[in-house]
Amino acid sequence: MNIVIYGSQYGTAKRYAEELSNRLGFELKSYEEVADVNLYDTIIYVGALYAGGVLGMKKTFKGMKDSNGHTIVIATVGLADPTDKTNTDTIKKGMKNQLPTEVYDRASIFHLRGGIDYSKLGFKHKTMMGMLYKKAVTLPEDKKTSEVRAMIETYNKQVDFVDLITIEPIVKACFEKY
Repeated sequence: MNIVIYGSQYGTAKRYAEELSNRLGFELKSYEEVADVNLYDTIIYVGALYAGGVLGMKKTFKGMKDSNGHTIVIATVGLADPTDKTNTDTIKKGMKNQLPTEVYDRASIFHLRGGIDYSKLGFKHKTMMGMLYKKAVTLPEDKKTSEVRAMIETYNKQVDFVDLITIEPIVKACFEKY
């Protein structure tokens, strides 16, 4: 059995997950609905970058007994440009803190660009983003990473960088497996 699992706060990770599920013919579930990840041969996890981690990823893989025999693909979805190595290095560092070492080492990792709509943010998330924005704009220019610049540019706006074509490498990696 094969599955696409997603952790989505505001919908962009879910959109990518739905498209992967449709293209590959895999079962689709939210991380909150998956009782035992060990039941699946191929596990594609699509998770939103949220509050310094990948939403739901730790919970999903915490119960994995043995990563051998499983194909594990993880795709993060965030606002920052996924072609920027500094961004992806930061994301991977955070992922290492959320995953058992054997799962991280075994996973094929991809990064996708998401979006944000400030009008749909909950109070807590809106407050957190406001505090981050206030801190970010005071940083000297040479200290602003591309992730910080993206946050400043998109603050209090609705932006959608979702591009379903960017999942092609994930689809290809899965087809090569079978």
